[in-house]
Amino acid sequence: MKLAIVTAYPPSKVTLNEYAYHLVKHFRQHTEVTELILLTDISPQDADTNFEESGCPITVKQCWKFNSYTNLFSVMKAIKQTKPDAILFNLQFMKFGDKKIAAALGLLLPKRCVARKIPTIVLLHNIMEQVDLESSGFTKNKILQKIYNGIGTMLTRFILSADTVTVTIDKYVHILNAKYKSKNVVQIPHGTFEIPDEPSYILPKGPLQIMTFGKFGTYKKVEIMIEAVEKIRKRTDANLEIVIAGTDNPNVIGYLQSVQEKYTHVPQLTFTGYVEESDVPRIFGESAMVVFPYTSTTGSSGVLHQAGSYGKAVVMPDLGDLSLLVKDEGYKGEFFDSTSVDSLADAIEKIVLNAEYRTELGKTNYQAATALPMSKITKMYLDQFEAIRQKRK
Repeated sequence: MKLAIVTAYPPSKVTLNEYAYHLVKHFRQHTEVTELILLTDISPQDADTNFEESGCPITVKQCWKFNSYTNLFSVMKAIKQTKPDAILFNLQFMKFGDKKIAAALGLLLPKRCVARKIPTIVLLHNIMEQVDLESSGFTKNKILQKIYNGIGTMLTRFILSADTVTVTIDKYVHILNAKYKSKNVVQIPHGTFEIPDEPSYILPKGPLQIMTFGKFGTYKKVEIMIEAVEKIRKRTDANLEIVIAGTDNPNVIGYLQSVQEKYTHVPQLTFTGYVEESDVPRIFGESAMVVFPYTSTTGSSGVLHQAGSYGKAVVMPDLGDLSLLVKDEGYKGEFFDSTSVDSLADAIEKIVLNAEYRTELGKTNYQAATALPMSKITKMYLDQFEAIRQKRK
């Protein structure tokens, strides 16, 4: 099978690029896949495709740009040139741009592929019915929110014209089936990127690192975490370092710079900037815990799965998809009220002051993460493509 994947890809800064990297890494190791075709936003020279593991060849085709109005045509042209046997779209609603028209035009691609009789699966990481438009950076205007929800409903119908739509959370299946009367939506879990050997759970000497990881500025706000750690410092003698690993959300460029300027007085506050793939194990390995300073959620959390794979305790808001993941996949952590600095401080402190409890959480999360490696997840997608093939027969 020549399998094409339409996605952002490292070192692209567009969302879901890291997930694509691990999809590619594991798809190419399945014997059913004879060639992988990356229909992506970066050049073949830049694409990070040097894997240690053996596998099928990879063809990289740069054929779309973030916020371009011609992506619909340029991607279809690339598909015509490469002639894949099947196509997987790695999508969320702002994958092709943060300008609304550009984003919407890109989401018409799956329907075009089905019209060309190409077996098509859409991996949809979020659904509009579960997105808080205000906190996610779309708009605060209530009238515009209704308009965007209407557009989102229309675009979801286009996406659902794919042969199969996969979502990472079981609740999403029920929401889509109930609203759109769909019969082609299935759950395939997010999966865990890497499954390293079980860690020793012994931290490096020095301050305990309280780390958060991601793209910040919309519904991921780091001020609450900084202020919570400051409260803990005042009431305990714990030696703590705050590590903010990642970059701005594309909708709020300059956010982290403004935070850095606001909290120049806070000691042991580190901003790592963009984290290269090769540095991810070190960033997680050195951390005592991973904090999720979110005000809402927009899909399954790759960071939670990463934290689990490195055996880390986590501190999460008790809301939305994170709560569902904990229940569905067996993760465990301390929960906090997403609007309360005091609540977050209490949650972090429980883990900071109790090494035994911290290790217990880390071990539980490692076991949850190792149950769903990406090798198993990619095999599920191949099984879905085979089911499509059999159905068409």
